[in-house]
Amino acid sequence: MAAPSLWAEGILQLLSKMNSFHMQGSSKALCKPFYVAGQQVGVVQPQLFPHLSKYPGVFQLAPSGHVELGSQLSSYEQRSAALERVLADWREQKLFRCLSGWRDEKYEVMPRFCDTPLMNMERSATSLFGVKRYGVHINGYVRRGDGGRAMWIGRRARHKQTYPGMLDNMVAGGLSVGLGVKETLVKECAEEACIPESIAATAKPVGSVSYTYEDERGVFPECQFVYDLELPADCVPEVGDGEVLEFYLWPLEQVKEAIASSEFKPNSAIVVLDFLIRHGALDADNERYYQQFTEGLHREL
Repeated sequence: MAAPSLWAEGILQLLSKMNSFHMQGSSKALCKPFYVAGQQVGVVQPQLFPHLSKYPGVFQLAPSGHVELGSQLSSYEQRSAALERVLADWREQKLFRCLSGWRDEKYEVMPRFCDTPLMNMERSATSLFGVKRYGVHINGYVRRGDGGRAMWIGRRARHKQTYPGMLDNMVAGGLSVGLGVKETLVKECAEEACIPESIAATAKPVGSVSYTYEDERGVFPECQFVYDLELPADCVPEVGDGEVLEFYLWPLEQVKEAIASSEFKPNSAIVVLDFLIRHGALDADNERYYQQFTEGLHREL
């Protein structure tokens, strides 16, 4: 069998990276489930175990081996406050690299997106407990005169904590406590790209992508809700809150090449891959690894 093209090889490597927790050599087999109120909400890596034992009023090791938040913490508020105190201690002690990126931004913690949140957690700490994070990504595009499409691509600001200076979706953001998906979409469009609500609200929900990777900061199970936003030709994204350095309008072929490079933010690259598949730029006849691509876009923890 012929080897994959350089582009396809780049995409296969991208999907392996974004699903590294499922790959050989990961810490998956050594992790223990993390339970809150009798429901699994994440996973705990071995390096965290010695630190959990120092907080017996907050964490308990169950006979089956999984880690539980203390059962005496019976409400959303109690659980959130207790974990916040632990995280503040760890941050002060500089125990974990991820906490150096503390954002004072809270994410909801629940088994599934449809479930009632059990507590909240500082965004930068979610990887310590393998808690699933949710976000929204917006593919901004325009129709060209020849019937084709061009996409708006952003370049992240150089001062960003993560992936500084890399290419990105036009707009993206995590779902913070108290904000819904469409509400986050409208907010991020306004803040990052100065797109008015009247236009942002026309974005169409087109599904989601899911993946789980790990790195030196911990385990990252993530789900991104994906929207397509067709922009009028005279609606040009503008730099807003400084999260983006500049915007480019590129033909799909140029975008396709870019996502297989090391210049594109990895999770944003797979959102664009999903766009290319849904809009017919890739199919099972013109790309022999099409099935592997589609499978790699939907891997759960």
